[in-house]
Amino acid sequence: MTTKRFFIGFLLVSLVLAGIVSYYASGNPDGLEKVAEDKGISAEEKDHSLKDSPFGDYGVKGVENARLSGGLSGVVGVGAVLLVGGGLFWGVRRRGAGPSGTAPEQGAEAPPEPARKG
Repeated sequence: MTTKRFFIGFLLVSLVLAGIVSYYASGNPDGLEKVAEDKGISAEEKDHSLKDSPFGDYGVKGVENARLSGGLSGVVGVGAVLLVGGGLFWGVRRRGAGPSGTAPEQGAEAPPEPARKG
């Protein structure tokens, strides 16, 4: 399997998981939220400053269907992570290139190791 095919498969699986699996995610509180509600801790909670942002509260603002909104935000999140991560890897790869901005030639000989004494 080539690297290109692997990454295309990885992208498709990521998008399917983000879009479809998050579509079926439960709207019920998770374990920590449930305990906070039961113990009265959640009465002191405050809304965070990004609650009204386009992707606040794990959804897409303006999409009325909660499941579709969650699925879309998952797909957008995967895209954002891939863009940022890909950009970082591209930058690191470019930085590790040779002095002329190109990668070292294939088959180039490594410098000889120093002779050991003793």
